[in-house]
Amino acid sequence: MSLLEVRGLKVSYGGIHAVRGIDFEVAEGELVCLIGANGAGKSSSLKGILGMVHASSTIHFDGARISGLPTHTIAGLGISLVPEGRGVFARLTVGENLDMGAFLRKDHPGIRADLDKVYSLFPRLAERRTQLAGTLSGGEQQMLAIGRALMSRPRLLLLDEPSMGLAPLMVRKIYETIASIAQEGATILLVEQNANLALKISQRAYVMESGMVTLSGASPDLIKDSQVRAAYLGE
Repeated sequence: MSLLEVRGLKVSYGGIHAVRGIDFEVAEGELVCLIGANGAGKSSSLKGILGMVHASSTIHFDGARISGLPTHTIAGLGISLVPEGRGVFARLTVGENLDMGAFLRKDHPGIRADLDKVYSLFPRLAERRTQLAGTLSGGEQQMLAIGRALMSRPRLLLLDEPSMGLAPLMVRKIYETIASIAQEGATILLVEQNANLALKISQRAYVMESGMVTLSGASPDLIKDSQVRAAYLGE
């Protein structure tokens, strides 16, 4: 059974149909990506899962239906989002941002252990733990957003465009970390315009165009697909 199962997801903004009834699933321990051009409906799909936008769908998480539940209830079940644009609390320090990620937890020894783990993943955050998040570089804020999400110890991690606006060296660092997290057994749903990066670290992928899934399959197969290579890999 899939950890996340999405059926017939539709998201509209007024008269604009951003997502047009798509199906996809993510198994426990799997890294799955949604790829597609800007405006394809990828980010709206993540927001629909979390109930951040009005959506029509049937969504099950760990066998229980979550469609229609409030966002905070869904988050409390173990789904955490790293939003597009990072969304750090600019006036809080790095350490305070990470504490916010563990807001719903009560296991203080576990929180301490996870904080140490985040700092080992991102040593730069450890160096800047007392610095205001709003003064960090874009890459450092992306590290912080991922670290904050990990502090909730999520069963499913949603990543929305983690490479957007970052320098190539920082993109490589972020993706090395995502791959490392996945190798440790994390379940990840990754939204990314950079298809080449996403397909290289994921097991499976769904290609979205104009709010619809037009292609899906194993990532190594899609990398070789002539349609994907022409549309998303610059060939």
